[in-house]
Amino acid sequence: MITVVGWDGSELSATAVARLQEAALVVGPDALLGRLALTAVTVPDGSLLQTLDDHLEQGEGPAVVLAEGDPGFFGVVRALRAHGLKPDVLPAMSPVSRAFARAGLNWEDALVVAPSGPGELVRVVNACRAHAKVALLVAPGVGPAEIARELAPTTPRALIVCEDLGGPDERVTHSRMGEATTRPWKDPDVVLVIDPLHRPKEPSWVAGAQPGPKEWALPFESRIPAEVRAYILAKLGPRLGDLVWDVGAGAGEIAVECARLGAAVMAVERDGELCARLRANVLEHGVKVALTRGQAPPALEPLPDPDAVYVGGGGPDVVAACAARGPRALVCALRKVEQVIAVLERLREHGYRGEGTQILASRLTLDPDGSHRLTAAEPLFVVYATPAHSA
Repeated sequence: MITVVGWDGSELSATAVARLQEAALVVGPDALLGRLALTAVTVPDGSLLQTLDDHLEQGEGPAVVLAEGDPGFFGVVRALRAHGLKPDVLPAMSPVSRAFARAGLNWEDALVVAPSGPGELVRVVNACRAHAKVALLVAPGVGPAEIARELAPTTPRALIVCEDLGGPDERVTHSRMGEATTRPWKDPDVVLVIDPLHRPKEPSWVAGAQPGPKEWALPFESRIPAEVRAYILAKLGPRLGDLVWDVGAGAGEIAVECARLGAAVMAVERDGELCARLRANVLEHGVKVALTRGQAPPALEPLPDPDAVYVGGGGPDVVAACAARGPRALVCALRKVEQVIAVLERLREHGYRGEGTQILASRLTLDPDGSHRLTAAEPLFVVYATPAHSA
């Protein structure tokens, strides 16, 4: 009873034409209906499902829903299925595949993001920070200008802006980020956000976002034992779309781990030698970490607001400055009980509820005589805090 016809600007298939001719009801976006010169019903935003329900209840005949490209890819098919309808689907080429074809790029390694509006701009930008090849399906308030403005200057990217794909005014523009923020764009459909310096190590067996790492708490030579780092990562919960700060990052052990788990990461470290080690670790593990060399709290001021923060150094004042930016999770590692008390007090002042855990890991050691014993590492206190209103 319901057919969804995707159209990408090319000639419709014979089956699609036949379904349109047989239909008692045709609905779709004004722009598509106009370009196909179809007489059809125009429905207000959000009323498509009610229109279809009314039509089916009256039993007036087949219905066709016209959609752009492949309607099963971030399209209307999802809404129809969720409503209990099971349409026939006649797809065309999706805007994403057309955009990569126009750019002459492969895209099995691309991440595709489809925001619903400006409320998801931050998560989209963080995905672009963390991944070398992202296709953005443009939405109101989330387009080339907004993406370029948010990425600059910490995350240089090349933008390929695809306008009116499949239409008479189709245009594909390779744009610098500065140009993208000021140029008037006409009906952009897809923006490809590319890191031109990225070189994949090996072909992937899975499309889109890559599988997570096979292990956490890598065997770094670190001031923080692997067992403690695993607990810190569990509390930070880094994920795709998040921005994580690593403040007092040292050699970047936490920053690298969070980036491996898909988050965008910004590290702050004042020591030049440690910054060099951090850069080496980032290169070795093939991840993206934006490094700011400077002293916190002042170095934090120009950074975008984080979703999660790890404070590896700086004391209560740095913890307070991070809490003032409102992350959903804040974690720090401390060596003295007095430090824990001071940090928890500052967290409460900023509306956070904190808890502390002492972690003491003892590792098995082989002695020269073949016997085994346990060697204890220095105990550490890990403070984990979340906004009190979320408790």
